[in-house]
Amino acid sequence: MAQFYSAKRRVTTRQIITVTVNDLDPFGQGVARHDGKALFINGLLPGERADVTLTQDKRTFAHATVKKRLNDSPARVTPRCPHFGVCGGCQQQHASVELQQTSKAQALARMMNHPVDEIIAGPEWGYRRRARLSLNYLARAQTLQMGFRKAASNELIDIQQCPVLAPQLEALLPALRACLNELQGARRLGHVELVLADNGPLMVLRHPEPLSAKDKQKLEHFSHQHDVALFLAPQSDSLEQVTGEAPYYHSDGLRLTFSPRDFIQVNDAVNQQMVARAIEWLDVQAGDWVLDLFCGMGNFTLPLARRAKNVIGVEGVPALVAKAQRNAEDNELKNVTFFHENLEEDVTRQPWAAQGFDKILLDPARAGAPGVMQHIVKLTPSRVVYVSCNPATLSRDSDVLLQAGYQIQRLAMLDMFPHTGHLESMVLFVRHE
Repeated sequence: MAQFYSAKRRVTTRQIITVTVNDLDPFGQGVARHDGKALFINGLLPGERADVTLTQDKRTFAHATVKKRLNDSPARVTPRCPHFGVCGGCQQQHASVELQQTSKAQALARMMNHPVDEIIAGPEWGYRRRARLSLNYLARAQTLQMGFRKAASNELIDIQQCPVLAPQLEALLPALRACLNELQGARRLGHVELVLADNGPLMVLRHPEPLSAKDKQKLEHFSHQHDVALFLAPQSDSLEQVTGEAPYYHSDGLRLTFSPRDFIQVNDAVNQQMVARAIEWLDVQAGDWVLDLFCGMGNFTLPLARRAKNVIGVEGVPALVAKAQRNAEDNELKNVTFFHENLEEDVTRQPWAAQGFDKILLDPARAGAPGVMQHIVKLTPSRVVYVSCNPATLSRDSDVLLQAGYQIQRLAMLDMFPHTGHLESMVLFVRHE
């Protein structure tokens, strides 16, 4: 269609303004004020002034990009990773860990309307014991890309190193890339997952099309050469163990066997502290009946069973229930039972809830636990510990307990994912008569 010049049509240029950042949001964006609303600017830290270009101007907030930074914050540090700023994995490597933790704790305190009593953290580098690397074959260059997605994009960033990965996993990257590039089926691979279990690293290779005998042989050779347990996944719901032992990790000294596809906490150092703090906050006594909701394979349940009279673990995924029961048997814990239930339904009507519970722990997914909060209130536990990976749903769910007469006694920020926008936390609620 032909277009004609119109005097009403005008070219607008993006407005450049000078602002001073006064806050850092959990996603690593500097926050300034402009025209009475929050202005979010990626890459700026509190105390820094900059000339910025407005890129989005909404009624209640705006976004801008940095044109020129006029000063540096004392909290600004040099990012350790050469891919920072392009790779979408980390958002805050330019900020000191102290600033990252303080900003997240302040954001959590605002959302919960309660001061943060404690920051639970571990090493800020080499903490990730799990990673999923995307694969993409470049036909023209005849080479296989391996890495993570660019922020807000499907474009793959070819990763040469990743300092937040556990050192044993990061050290595998060059040899793994070389091995996968040599496969006849390199063009048709899906992705590769790396997991560091307590008995060594493992890899899961997703291959939508069958692998040749030669390719399987090369993968097995890589597995033996680098002491990596090898799992193949021809389908998204199938898994074939080729080499190595069943992986396991420890929680409170107990050994938990898991499948490479199962959820485990990515940060082992923080997980160990988190489990210990949950036990401490619940003040578990030898005569207590304890309920663990969204229990997974028993990360909290089994340590609780070492101290309580009886523990019930409830989970919505049948395969995890079976693994949890197996882990209880392997650790010779006879006072813990696991059930598969729909946690949106009234669990208080189940026979196993008739005895009642003195203490309750819940560790839901990002969606939180809106369907279960009223049922927790009906069980009238004296203490509730809520472990959260999403402060928004935690705040929403907490209102049910607060309206029922519970009070927040402890609030901790869990620095489970340093240098990223993830904000995890745990809260202790105590019922006051």
